[in-house]
Amino acid sequence: MTYSIIARDTSAGEIGAAVQSKFPGAGSIALHGAAGIGCITTQAFANPQHGDEGLALLRRGLSAQTVLEQLLRNDPAADERQVAVLGPAGPAALHTGDAVRSWDGFAGGEVRPHAVASGNTLRAQAVVTAMLDGFEAATGELAERLISALAAGRDAGGEFRGQQSAAILVVKPGGGYGGWSGRHVDISVYDHPEPITELGRCYRLHRLSYFPSDPDQLLPVDAALARELKAIMSRAGFRELPDTPDWGEAEIALLKRFMGAENYDNRLRDDAWIDAEVLADLRQRYPRPT
Repeated sequence: MTYSIIARDTSAGEIGAAVQSKFPGAGSIALHGAAGIGCITTQAFANPQHGDEGLALLRRGLSAQTVLEQLLRNDPAADERQVAVLGPAGPAALHTGDAVRSWDGFAGGEVRPHAVASGNTLRAQAVVTAMLDGFEAATGELAERLISALAAGRDAGGEFRGQQSAAILVVKPGGGYGGWSGRHVDISVYDHPEPITELGRCYRLHRLSYFPSDPDQLLPVDAALARELKAIMSRAGFRELPDTPDWGEAEIALLKRFMGAENYDNRLRDDAWIDAEVLADLRQRYPRPT
């Protein structure tokens, strides 16, 4: 009752996986990954141990196909599993057990040079193809492309029972909060009528709170922007400030405290510049009164 995709962006050093299922909290079962090592998905009658065991095998430098073969060799219920493996290089590996293929609807997958998609109880094989086509046609960061792939699979028919949960995991060296965990993106929608749409909303929130500023997206705080930022802080109930163009050390420190209170932790600054993405979000959240 699930469909998923694993893909990599070699230029960014990222590998990620995304899943949608008519089962609550499927991400905690299906998605497994480690920075610089690879990602594994396990679904149908999933065996989450395949995640940890498979990543340990990938760390030894084994190919995705060899990892998959070793996982299934020791699994007495291999015919009930659907497993995909993708490392930082080389082709992906995919398994759909015979018992899974006997379920209602389509069960199977497809491998592309840098991605693999699979699913079961799907309305048609076109769901899998649509995910891969959607991923390859999408632009932006790997996480955005993976979410686009899930949406493409949903729009191509999805699975018979409908939607309930969705999740995404992207790993990269130096990723995660403060650059420590390697989990660049780790978001799970446990139960929602439109889980893929909600996943996209949460990812946009995640970007603002967890990602550092893009140097090309920094704006100088001029007189007009100084007045606007003071007005935003006032409307947010943070501090009543005079409508003046002044912007010195005191104002910079105040904005930094405000941004910390608003969860822009990784975009704080000690100078007279502001992140354009943060500014756009503040304008949306605290609009000028009409």
